[in-house]
Amino acid sequence: MFSCHRLIATAITACLLAVLPVNAAERIKDLASIAGVRDNQLVGYGLVVGLDGSGDQTTQTPFTVQSIINMLGNMGVTLPPGTNLQLKNVAAVMVTATLPPFARPGQALDITVSSMGNAKSLRGGTLVMTPLKGADGQIYAIAQGNMVVGGAGAQAGGAAQTINHLSAGRIPNGAIVERAVPSALGQGDYIVLELKDTDFGTAKRVVDAINLTSPGAAEAIDGRSIQVRAPIDANSRVAFLGRIENLEVTPMQQVAKVIVNSRTGSVVMNQKVSLQDCAVAHGSLTVTVNNQTQVNQPPPLSGGQTVVSRAGLVNIDQEGGALMNIRGGTNLADVVKALNALGANPMDLVSILQAMKSAGALRAELEVI
Repeated sequence: MFSCHRLIATAITACLLAVLPVNAAERIKDLASIAGVRDNQLVGYGLVVGLDGSGDQTTQTPFTVQSIINMLGNMGVTLPPGTNLQLKNVAAVMVTATLPPFARPGQALDITVSSMGNAKSLRGGTLVMTPLKGADGQIYAIAQGNMVVGGAGAQAGGAAQTINHLSAGRIPNGAIVERAVPSALGQGDYIVLELKDTDFGTAKRVVDAINLTSPGAAEAIDGRSIQVRAPIDANSRVAFLGRIENLEVTPMQQVAKVIVNSRTGSVVMNQKVSLQDCAVAHGSLTVTVNNQTQVNQPPPLSGGQTVVSRAGLVNIDQEGGALMNIRGGTNLADVVKALNALGANPMDLVSILQAMKSAGALRAELEVI
């Protein structure tokens, strides 16, 4: 259960988010990616040696023993049949890396090494040469090097103390690329920009921004993909894409959305969230949301115009407690703030928001994480 102060702070954060300025201009490189220009995940199975007695307990991890026997066999060392290896300085690990686009053989990659057995620590270990494969089963890099583990641990007399995580570490520049991934960027007359979020309005604005500098070069395929005519020459194409990526576009506002984390009580919403008239009763809490029409009449002979506006009124009642009246706009920030002031817990907020959504009073997408 989270304290009322925590919930009030959450509501204040939501209110601040609701009054942020309208979307500012962003670069196309921040809004979209180029089709075919992507990372590729690599993974491999290997062994870390040189541990100070903190390796796998081989009686419980037979795959570690099997890997050692296979490795020694490849190096010309044959063990007598039935040999029972008791290893303490070796650990079986999974090695992962990300192959960036346009990586060429000979370039170095950072890798992450994670224990998959029962090793107590990988600190001080050395990863033995490990092939890294892609989703197609081909080897794209070879990894090897000394581990860098950010944690520390000690034990004595049955007591143990550990700081941070000792079962995973990284090796900067620990892998060498051996195979390049083919790229279709330099093929054909067109390249395709893919927006990170599907939005027809933003796609139209991106097309307009590109055509303003290169008339007729861009056209929208759908709400996410934009086809752009690019130069055939590789050098000219790279220069053209460099200019396109840095064009600034103001994206359209996204759909109204409310994100609720039921575990932490966090409520985050964007500036388009609003409520219609509704009345909500939850336990001992009663919430009423109404709109009031206000008419502002200018003084006689002033030349002004009569303005009609709508002001929101939020009334919240709690049995056995004080009656709280809040005047303001009928938006979700007012309701969340009032509920938190009364000490509503996170589950109250989630239940009330879900009921509002089901009743059609919450004009936003509600996502519970």
